[in-house]
Amino acid sequence: MKQELVNNDITVIGGGLAGVCAAIAAARLGQKVALVQNRPVLGGNSSSEVRVWVCGATAHGTNRYARETGIMGELFVENQYRNPEGNPYLWDLVVLEAVKAEANITLYLNTDVHEVQAEGREDDRRITAVVGWMMGSERRITFKSNVYLDCTGDGLIGFLAGAKFSLGREARSEYNEEWAPEVADGITLGSTILFYTKDAGVPVNFVPPSFAKDISETSIPLRRVIRSGDSGCHYWWIEWGGEHDTVHDNEMIRDELWSVIYGIWDYIKNSGKFGAENMTLEWVGSLPGKREYRRFIGDYVLNQNDIIAQREFTDAVAFGGWSIDLHPPQGMYAEASGSKHMHADGVYHIPFRSLYSANVRNMLMAGRDISASHVAFGTTRVMATCAVIGEAAGTGAALSSRLGITPRELHERHLAELRQTLLRQDASVIGLRSSDEADLARRARVSASSVQTALELAQPGEACRLLHDVAVLFPADPGISGFDLLLDAEQAAEVTVELWDTGRGENYVPHTLQARAAAPAEAGQRQWVAFDLQWQPENPQNAFVIIKANPAVSLYHSLEPHSGVLAFFKDEQPQVSKDLEDHSTDQLVVLWKMKGQARRPFCFRLGSPTAAFAADKAVNGYHRPYGGPQQWMSEPMKDGRAEWLQLDWDSEQTFGEIHLTFNDDVNEDLVNLHHHRTAFAIIPELVRNYRVEALGAGGVWTEIAAGTGNRKRKAVHLLPEPVQARSLRVIIESTNGSRHAELIEIRAYGSAQ
Repeated sequence: MKQELVNNDITVIGGGLAGVCAAIAAARLGQKVALVQNRPVLGGNSSSEVRVWVCGATAHGTNRYARETGIMGELFVENQYRNPEGNPYLWDLVVLEAVKAEANITLYLNTDVHEVQAEGREDDRRITAVVGWMMGSERRITFKSNVYLDCTGDGLIGFLAGAKFSLGREARSEYNEEWAPEVADGITLGSTILFYTKDAGVPVNFVPPSFAKDISETSIPLRRVIRSGDSGCHYWWIEWGGEHDTVHDNEMIRDELWSVIYGIWDYIKNSGKFGAENMTLEWVGSLPGKREYRRFIGDYVLNQNDIIAQREFTDAVAFGGWSIDLHPPQGMYAEASGSKHMHADGVYHIPFRSLYSANVRNMLMAGRDISASHVAFGTTRVMATCAVIGEAAGTGAALSSRLGITPRELHERHLAELRQTLLRQDASVIGLRSSDEADLARRARVSASSVQTALELAQPGEACRLLHDVAVLFPADPGISGFDLLLDAEQAAEVTVELWDTGRGENYVPHTLQARAAAPAEAGQRQWVAFDLQWQPENPQNAFVIIKANPAVSLYHSLEPHSGVLAFFKDEQPQVSKDLEDHSTDQLVVLWKMKGQARRPFCFRLGSPTAAFAADKAVNGYHRPYGGPQQWMSEPMKDGRAEWLQLDWDSEQTFGEIHLTFNDDVNEDLVNLHHHRTAFAIIPELVRNYRVEALGAGGVWTEIAAGTGNRKRKAVHLLPEPVQARSLRVIIESTNGSRHAELIEIRAYGSAQ
């Protein structure tokens, strides 16, 4: 056997999305990283081996402006462009190429780490090495580093190192959680195997294997949704093993899941109930996708109350938004619905103290094994949330390694640096503003060629009858003085509107009623009706205006979307069968939905100008929507005219690095595989062609950086030579479809960051 020793700054064990993002984050901060994965592909449960949708804070469109940025956001946007059909193998390539693009990462596939060398007392352990066996190569590799990240999902590394952990459900009394059982037990969420089907175009027979289960003798046909043509994650509910040990009983669980998959397919093909004569099985998974096993204990254990209250942690480094999503212990055989969901009013925050071990001083964790109660884990476990946790943990690992300190010491002494580093890298820390003193743009005067000051959507498309309450959300910056709606009225009618705030900058639901107005509408079509709606909030924030149901009235959807503007529909009937999912309609994000109308707001106009898109929004420290769009937007670009944003200083500055963050509409829900397909390959609001110019001493503008064919949210330009100037400007020549030039943030640094 070949023995090898590998020394790096950081070792990441586990190549799911948490491990991938952790490794990339650390590598981009200059650390040498070993990424060790025990499978032949990266991506974990999202890979072609398992094929689970990458879900996250958007919760399939439930939460607004909630799509992840940072590394996970890059993967989403790149996959949308390269793989709109949702091919699992192309998704594998997107993830693999993101890792291979980082020179500081050495990737070890097919390498199973099952030995850990650690030292110290029980309450103060330290990992000194981990040892992996590279299958197929007969290589025994010892990995040594300053910091280790357990991104294995099952938590094997920390377990072998002696890290404190939980397994199963805590008692209700431990964290005072409503959804926890009265008595603690060892029950977890179960595992799932998926399958794909396709229409062969000709009749196809299916002879079930001898081990296929006759599901007609089970409760499955009565309690779960079975349809011909569904496949993949539509069958997430094929779940079992929660009453067993999902690791040590993995093979037994796999065999049971296989028996049910082939039994379901036998039922679809041969029962005569589904018209599936031409359907065939295209793929059946061989690896159970595990949901839950060990959860490590950190300096803080995230719990249900933190999630629902959207607790604001001083050490928040990541966010989530999926509902608390728990499944019955019996899985697919349960008489209860396949899942029950508790939603917060918006996204929630994840503290750094939940990402490092309480007793293994040089170990962080990311993914489903973070420090969270079983109930809170019900939301943090989804993969896009695991990915942003991975980026935060990888960033913390990089800073800890560079500074020669433990993650706990990083929290105690360098927390601000950690959070500001995450912002600079475009990772999302909701509500946190940049305070980066090295960013020269924060001290500049900002101007622009034009600013969109009129909030008016006046190009009508399809009419929408007011059979139920609907709403429109838009920024109140600085306030609202008059509100007009474009509508049809079959007969004379009175229309009533209510103006609500949203309570918090990260929320997009009605919270407190601020104003109400009614106005008469004459019988007729496409008339503007004015409402005396007045509101002057102390601070700029979003307004949630509800238009009350009136069957005699129809509103118009706008033909064109508008950043910062959303439409909502009041939906008192969940769209999913209660046999499959249980979502209570007293939860506001369930009650107010967009129903597929994310880019089709209603036609309206404000009676006063808005400052929500002012030029200085590009340097105000926010880098995603929060209480408003937080970006510069130009007036419509006409006749090929370029738009620009300019920074001016009183004295000459030296520039070595420019950061530009463009609008990739984080309200757009993107999914890596086969959930849905957007109407465009590139987010239309993204800037396509641009250049950056500096004003030299002779009063001449000189190009110092440029981008052509851009389809990414963040561009970092490292200048080959330092540039000295008193003014910079970004000239936006074209977009990928929007009529407006839009820029979320510009940063300028004197040297490489």
